[in-house]
Amino acid sequence: MLPLPPIRSIRDFYAFEQHVKTCRAQRGLDMIPQWYQIPVFYFSNPASVIGDGDVVLPPKDSTQLDFELEIAAVIGKEACDLPATDAAMDCVAGFTVYNDWSARDLQRNEMAVGLGPSKGKDFANAFGPGLIPLDELRDCYIDGRLRLKMKAFINDKLVSDANSDSMYWTWPQLLAHASRDTRLMPGDIIGSGTVGTGCILELTPEAVGGWLQTNDVVRLEVERLGTLTNKVGSRH
Repeated sequence: MLPLPPIRSIRDFYAFEQHVKTCRAQRGLDMIPQWYQIPVFYFSNPASVIGDGDVVLPPKDSTQLDFELEIAAVIGKEACDLPATDAAMDCVAGFTVYNDWSARDLQRNEMAVGLGPSKGKDFANAFGPGLIPLDELRDCYIDGRLRLKMKAFINDKLVSDANSDSMYWTWPQLLAHASRDTRLMPGDIIGSGTVGTGCILELTPEAVGGWLQTNDVVRLEVERLGTLTNKVGSRH
């Protein structure tokens, strides 16, 4: 395991169909055809990056703090207009565990306007515990996806048990889309999006005992990539 490089930018995708379909169904919505046409992403805040063991400080005006179980590719060399084939992976230095912390009440209001998320995601992006080089993961890279067990715990209670190979979009497809008409640079992050069952929003607060509270501990474990642990603090 290597230390993570300085994070230059964060593009977080929406690549797991189960997560998207379940969350939309909870709001009485069907899947939209466009989701199957292009792999979409949003930009997050590299100034809000934290690491393993760091405290998460949620927004003062939020009461619906959520975790999101993801993995992320770290770009290792400059690339532009990549093909959606395995050749695209040559620009990837390695992978890490990603917790895309979310304030769901803020996010919900923002996205009702048709733009965002912004402040609902602006406060914390957790990566770690380190970087696993792509060469060490070749044996579990199959059909453009990594086959890795992913688990999430809240205060040592298992709440999510999934696998990263359930991605609908492949890593080469994500890289090709991210690099289209622009440059990917060393230190850029490409997030997978939330794995199916990988957040409270999808599981429902009733099923896991509510939204996250001060002093709760969230632990994400991804096979071969390690464990990322963060405790919830308070800005008050």
